[in-house]
Amino acid sequence: MRPSFLLTTLCCATLGCQPAPAPLAEADVTAIRAATARFVENALARRDSANAAEYAEDGVFMPPNQPAVEGRAAIRAWFAAFPPMSAFNLTVVEVKGRSDLAYERGTWALTIAATGKTPAISDHGKFLAVRRRQADGSWPMTADIFNSDVPLPGR
Repeated sequence: MRPSFLLTTLCCATLGCQPAPAPLAEADVTAIRAATARFVENALARRDSANAAEYAEDGVFMPPNQPAVEGRAAIRAWFAAFPPMSAFNLTVVEVKGRSDLAYERGTWALTIAATGKTPAISDHGKFLAVRRRQADGSWPMTADIFNSDVPLPGR
């Protein structure tokens, strides 16, 4: 028998025998939904640092029509520069995953507050957030993307 065949067979057998990760517990789904509710409260109250803390230190935030924002400090700065909102809502449609990795999918709606002669601006769309369970049981976002359902002007 050739050594490379034996090594390949042994590796495949070893990897194939790894236990599957445990399914996502209902308590984890509840914790993720609670984190999303906190995110909305923090955004409306302009608690940018608290919302940035909902991301992993190396998290990636991907807003529409601009480059990805990488790292918690950059995410915090992005939130601080975002105009105040008079309304904001996230609706979680589903949370799926396993004991160490989960995603949530949903919809969002917001209204940027009117300022001076600038009228309020409303928008809505969908989001997808990936979360990784930490040793302390928390579920920070490692990747978060949202897109608008409103066509760009002129389209």
